[in-house]
Amino acid sequence: MKFRREAPRIFIGAAVFVVIVAAILSNLLFTGITAAVEEKQLTLMRSIVSFNLKGAEDRAMARAAMIAALPRTRTLFAAQDRAGLVAEYQAMFVEQKEKFGVDQAQFHLPPATSFLRLHDPETFGDDLSKFRPMVVSVNRDQTPRKGFAIARSGPAMFGIVPVLAPEGKHLGTFETGIAFEGFLDAVKNAYSIEMAVFIKEESLKEFAKGVKPGVFSDENRVGNFIRFYTTNASLFRSLVRDSDLSAPSTNQYIREAQGIPYGVVSVPLRNGAGDVLGMVVAGGDFSASRSARGRSIVWQGLIALFSVVILAGVIQVVVRGVLLRPLQSMTSRIAAVANGEDHGEIPDRDRLCDELEGLAEHYDQLRKTPAKDEK
Repeated sequence: MKFRREAPRIFIGAAVFVVIVAAILSNLLFTGITAAVEEKQLTLMRSIVSFNLKGAEDRAMARAAMIAALPRTRTLFAAQDRAGLVAEYQAMFVEQKEKFGVDQAQFHLPPATSFLRLHDPETFGDDLSKFRPMVVSVNRDQTPRKGFAIARSGPAMFGIVPVLAPEGKHLGTFETGIAFEGFLDAVKNAYSIEMAVFIKEESLKEFAKGVKPGVFSDENRVGNFIRFYTTNASLFRSLVRDSDLSAPSTNQYIREAQGIPYGVVSVPLRNGAGDVLGMVVAGGDFSASRSARGRSIVWQGLIALFSVVILAGVIQVVVRGVLLRPLQSMTSRIAAVANGEDHGEIPDRDRLCDELEGLAEHYDQLRKTPAKDEK
């Protein structure tokens, strides 16, 4: 009887243990798959940001190279005809700015003196050597370069090329700069990724004398950085903290903002000398993968519960009905026979004894009766 009571409990307990272990392993497997998918999403976001930064550099370089190669440019620059250059290219620059996001265009004299800013013709003659190492490098090596820099008018992605006189003498350099606003907005529209650019406040104040003072408001300040431009200011106030920008190792993470989980990646902005002066940060909505993970946990729990109930029922029916009931009958029968309470197919003993006694008497009578021959 004890085995009959305990056996179903043992089997049900074992089944519950197996189902729980399977559910835990399944959850760990799905969690790992979700983490791998999110890791690929973060990698893709980083690639998108890097690709578009490089694209901005390439576009800036292409425009600068086309202008620098024009015979009219070489003639006017050789003559240091500032007014002639303004008359020749001012309208072109305005159109490029309105349509293609070209924010800055400037001629330099060696080693790095501003000769003409098409975006600000009235400001020229200042030495850029301290904060424009790429300009110094191109004038020195006469090799085109491209990359991030903080100019007087603000940070941008620049392409810088040497300008030669008609006879081939090196005159100086020409650059165009692509503003962050245009291509960050384009990235958002194309990939549904929110974007922001953060610049070190100290460098921005020192080098970008032409930016509007409102940029340095407390609302835009994040530790030592200024949020120079963003596609969603309210989101990035919750999404990016001082420690995220200050720690080089914190270049990607997942954080909830405005009730939505976002995957965040940051790409450093380095000047020509290799110094990190800013960060481009991208945030993508990860609610789909996170909600799928939550739904999987619920479904795994329900499946585990359903499995336990079904297995418990099957064990009760099979163990009690198929295995234990015949065993119980055999045990009861053996006990009854041992106690003399049950004889199965054996006839009643008293009746059998009476029949045997009758047969014995009949046999005795037959023995005592004389045979017919004797009579």
